[in-house]
Amino acid sequence: MTAVARADGEPVSLTGHVRALTEESVAFRIDGRVIARPAGVGQVVRSGDLIAELDPQPQQHALSAAQAQNRAAQAAFTEAQNNLGRQQKLFSEGWVTRAHLDAAERAFLSAKAQVDASLAELHSAEDQLGYTRLLASSSGSVIATGAEAGEVVRAGQMIVTVAHDGGADAVFDVPASLLRQVPPDALIDVALTDDPSIRTVGRVREVAPQADPVTRSYRVKIGLTEWPEAMRLGSTVTGQTRMLEVGGIELPGTALTTANGGPAVWVVDPVSQEISLRPIELKRQDSSMIVVSGGLDGGEIVVTAGVHALRPGQKVRLLGASK
Repeated sequence: MTAVARADGEPVSLTGHVRALTEESVAFRIDGRVIARPAGVGQVVRSGDLIAELDPQPQQHALSAAQAQNRAAQAAFTEAQNNLGRQQKLFSEGWVTRAHLDAAERAFLSAKAQVDASLAELHSAEDQLGYTRLLASSSGSVIATGAEAGEVVRAGQMIVTVAHDGGADAVFDVPASLLRQVPPDALIDVALTDDPSIRTVGRVREVAPQADPVTRSYRVKIGLTEWPEAMRLGSTVTGQTRMLEVGGIELPGTALTTANGGPAVWVVDPVSQEISLRPIELKRQDSSMIVVSGGLDGGEIVVTAGVHALRPGQKVRLLGASK
C-alpha cells in the first residue's frame, strides 16, 4: 500500500453510559423504624414531596418531656424573679443582709440559665420530630431504594437515590495512555449505541484524579450539551473524538517487521520494484494497526503481506499489477 501521512489526529471511540448530572442519596438524620416510603424506583418527585417517614412516637415523647422541662424551668424562673424583687426591697429597707440579696440574685441567674437550656432542648426536640419526615430537596427521578417500610434504619443510611433534573453526563472509563492524548477541551460526539442516529455532543466536565484500582482507568464525565429524551439514564452510548497528536502514517500491523532489534518495514522502489528494509519510529501500535512517526515519507510504497519471507534486494510485484 502507499503510505499516506494523516493530516489530523487519530480517531478514537469508547463505550460508556448515561448518568444524571447530580445524583443525591437521600437519608434520615436520625435512627428509627420506617413506617412509609411512598417514593419508589422510577417515580418523579418534586421539591417538598414526602419520600419516607419514620415512626414519630419516640420523638413525640421526647418533645413532650422537653415541653414539661421548659414549663418547670419557667415556673422556677418566675419564683426566683419574685424572690429577687422581695429581697431587693427588704435590703433597701435594711431588713436583710447583702448575703441574702446575693443569694437571691444567684438563684435568679441560675433559673434564667435553666430556662435558656430548656428552650434549646425544646427546639432540638422539635427538630428531631421534624426529621422523622424525609422530604425531597429538589425535583428528579428515583433511581434506587435502600430501605423498605418496616425496616429499622440508622442515621445517614441511604433511603432513596434521586437523579436530579437539569442535565446529564456521558460517563467513560478511559485508559491513562489515551487520557494524555486527547485535548482537555475536545468536542466529544456521543451517540446511542443501539441507535447511532440519536446523538449529541459534549465536553469533558470532570476527570477522576485517581485511577480505578482494578481496571487502572480513569472515570471521565462528559457534560452533554443537549440531552435527547431517548438517551435514558443508564443507556449505553459511544463517544468519539480525535487524539491530540497529528501527523504520522497509519499502516496495517502486518507491515511491521524488525531490523537490528528495532521496528522496520519493507519499502518498494517504484522503478526497480526492489525492496529494502527501512527502520522506523512508532508512535502507536496495537494488534491491527501501527502509526509511524519517523523513518517513512508519505507516498512511499510499503509491503503489507508476507514481510517475514522477504530479503533485501528482492523484486516484488504489486498486488493487481500485470506480470
